[in-house]
Amino acid sequence: MKQQTGFTLIEIVIVIIILGLLAATALPKFIDLTADAEDVAVEGIAGGFASAVGLVRAQWEVSGRPDGNGTSAERTFVNYDLVQIGVDGDIGYPSGDPVANTRVTSVDASDCLYLINNLFQQRLRVDTTFIAANQLFVRADGNVCFYHQTAGLSAAPADTGGNNGFSYNAATGQVSLFLNKNN
Repeated sequence: MKQQTGFTLIEIVIVIIILGLLAATALPKFIDLTADAEDVAVEGIAGGFASAVGLVRAQWEVSGRPDGNGTSAERTFVNYDLVQIGVDGDIGYPSGDPVANTRVTSVDASDCLYLINNLFQQRLRVDTTFIAANQLFVRADGNVCFYHQTAGLSAAPADTGGNNGFSYNAATGQVSLFLNKNN
């Protein structure tokens, strides 16, 4: 008579219990990965943006600190990677579209959109109108641009509470992160 081989019921139950314990300890780690990935994505974009701001400012310095090299004193630009970027002629920080008034006192959401679209080599999915499928929602408040991460949002945020993103102050060149999303 041939001997049958296989697993006993007790062995199968023990394996299932061990797998259950492993899943219970590993699952919380995998749940946190989404929040971490969203934070890191914003940090990466903000870091690239800050570097580009520094490069534009350096180009303004190398160009001899131009002020009013556009059609009027309120229009100053530098050439950055074959693209004209508007800068405030007094301080040299990027301020937006070089066709409009480039003084930091006139920065609006369209200038913020111009900056994010032209400081990076690859275009991001951004807009001044809230679209959940985009990467960032752009708004301005005074001379400060706000770039809000749209992941997990259902409407355009009015402030930095409860969402992730970064801000850019055109008067100081400072890029600041805000990671306030409740995950």
